[in-house]
Amino acid sequence: MTTPTGHPPQPFYGGPQFHHPHGGYPAPSTPVAKRIPENEPFVVRPNVAKRGLLAAGVVLVVVLPVAFLAVLGIVSSMEPEVRSGAIISVVGFFVCLMIMIALPLGIQLWLIGSGGPVLALSPAGLWIRTRPTRGQAIWMPWEAVARISRRRWSLEKMVVVTPHDPRMLQQLGAFTRLDSAPLNIFYGSGLAATLNFADRPEAEIMGAIAHYSAGRCPII
Repeated sequence: MTTPTGHPPQPFYGGPQFHHPHGGYPAPSTPVAKRIPENEPFVVRPNVAKRGLLAAGVVLVVVLPVAFLAVLGIVSSMEPEVRSGAIISVVGFFVCLMIMIALPLGIQLWLIGSGGPVLALSPAGLWIRTRPTRGQAIWMPWEAVARISRRRWSLEKMVVVTPHDPRMLQQLGAFTRLDSAPLNIFYGSGLAATLNFADRPEAEIMGAIAHYSAGRCPII
């Protein structure tokens, strides 16, 4: 990696300041923040409404057929005088079940949305969340990125950032390692941001990554 005249090579982790060899947007004073800054040139935020609608659709597709079959079985097998009470009980049970499912989903959606952006780009580097349900984020200069790739698991499409030196993630703490463990299993890195549940189209996000990285890291 080349550096400007008078500046020694900078480490990929732990240093107080990163220097961008091509000028442009300044690097932050610290590589870790509680929330991705909103004033970066390109910011990607989660689309909670889109994720919530999909989750609600999946729940309805699973629960409603079961409820319908249960009511149909009651109608065909019980005496008319007890049928209406049994149907009300079954419907009440499934309403309670929907509430029990919706409550944790709602909390998770709130955590995702309240954490702020999931990705931000500038000529100097990128910010990306380190925890899927929290706002904690890390900043990486483009020269510290080994590769950027797209991955898919089930209904989720992600852009995954792999650093050259994984030791730069050691300062993030045990809770971050626990929270990001599923991402490491499914995508090979705990640094991942959603593509299909974002407030920008996938093509626009990948185009911005190619633009701001300017060939300094492979995009696969």
